[in-house]
Order: sequence, then structure tokens, then C-alpha cells
Amino acid sequence: MSSTIRHRPPRAGSIAARLGQSRVASRLEGEVRVTAADLVDCVAEARLKVAAVRYKVEGEVRNKAEKLKSRVSVAAEKLGDEARFIKSWIDDPLRTGSVTPSSPALARRMASYVDPEQPGPVIEIGPGTGPVTEALIERGVDEERLILVEYSPEFCELLRKRFPRATVVQGDAYALSTTLAGHLTEKAAALVSSLPLFNRPPPSRTALAKEAFPLMVEGAPFIQFTYSVISPIPRKGSGLKAFVSDWVLRNIPPARVWVYREAS
Repeated sequence: MSSTIRHRPPRAGSIAARLGQSRVASRLEGEVRVTAADLVDCVAEARLKVAAVRYKVEGEVRNKAEKLKSRVSVAAEKLGDEARFIKSWIDDPLRTGSVTPSSPALARRMASYVDPEQPGPVIEIGPGTGPVTEALIERGVDEERLILVEYSPEFCELLRKRFPRATVVQGDAYALSTTLAGHLTEKAAALVSSLPLFNRPPPSRTALAKEAFPLMVEGAPFIQFTYSVISPIPRKGSGLKAFVSDWVLRNIPPARVWVYREAS
């Protein structure tokens, strides 16, 4: 009885060796290599896409954070200005006249009546915390041309910080010639007033206008806002021609702007 001896084939070290180095085996091995390489490339591409998306998201988050920070800063500054106005009104309501600064809409309306191409300084009386001053600069009036007459020492200090190139004069606007002595070297192109004129009697308001116009070039405007329905500067016998705007409703309370010029 013969015994059958089974010979085991030698163990191959590769797919091709196990299948006898056939063409099919070579093809399969090549496809495996290509597939592995494609897989590596796909993973690398996916990582790049993830990094790009992450960078974009982080950039958007940073931008939104910066915008939010800026808005918070502006809101805090606005609240600070309103607090200053309330304090100033409590200390001297006849001089402050309002518990809030002028709104940007009202400030822009007032500044719109100033011609930035007209040479000469621009006088602003009663600037407070500077909303109209900012609007004048946005209008195109160079900051160095601005002469700001403010009675409150606290507001003067704030104005000097916010508008370092402007001339800030602490003094009484109702004695304008005396207050501006040594500061006004040429006739002004315009005068913009945020004074609470109705806190003063009519003769005082008339006297302010009569003192202001000789300090300005011919045809220059005297610009004044008011919450009232009537002219803040008495018209009768003033020798002034006047224009009044429509109501600026985006101000609390709503206000109008009066523009006075000397009648020719």
C-alpha cells in the first residue's frame, strides 16, 4: 500500500507570486497601488478643504467679533455722552437746554447748510460732545478750520481729545466777539449753533445774531436748530432772511433747522 505524499507549495511573498506571476495578478497589484495612492490624495485634499473652511469660519468669527466690539464701543461712548448731558442739564438747565445730544440725522442736516468750499473758519457755538462737529468734518470741513465755543469746562476737555486739530475756546457765546478775541483771524464762512436759544429772552437772541454776522463773510449762514414751531431768532426788525427745514423726525424730540442770512 503506497502512501501519497502531498507537497505544499512554497509560501509566496506577494499576490503575484501566489498566482504564478500571472498578468491578472500584476494588474491587480498595480490597481491596488493606484487605489492606495488615490486614497492618500483624497485624504490630503479633504484635509486641505477642512483647513480652508476652518480658516474661513475663523476669519468670519474674527470680523464679526471686531464689528461687535466696535458697536459696543460706540454704544458705550453714546451712553457716556448722554450721561454727560444729563449731568450738565442738572447742573445748569438754562445753559444746556437738552438732556441728550443731537442725533446724527439732525447733525447731518445742520452741516448740510455749510459750504465746505467757502474759505474761512467755521464757528460752532454750543458743540457739547461734538455730534455736529463730526458731521461738519464728514461734510468736508477741515478740522483745523473749526472754532468750537463751549461754556462747559468738561465738554471743552472732551472736545480737545476728540478734535485735537480744532480750536476749542471755553467761554460765553452770548459775548461772542469778546470770547473769540485772538482766536478769529479772518471772517468766518459759517456759524452753526446748538444753543438753547429759547432759554434766553428775545433781546438776548437778537443781540447774539447782530454780534455774529459782522464776524462772517457776506452771505454766510447762521444755522440754528430748534424744537419749537417758531423762529428761535425774532424775525421782526431783524433784517434777516430765513429758511426753515422740514422736521427731522429721527431726533428726540423732532427738530427743525433755521438758516439765517443778512438781507441784501
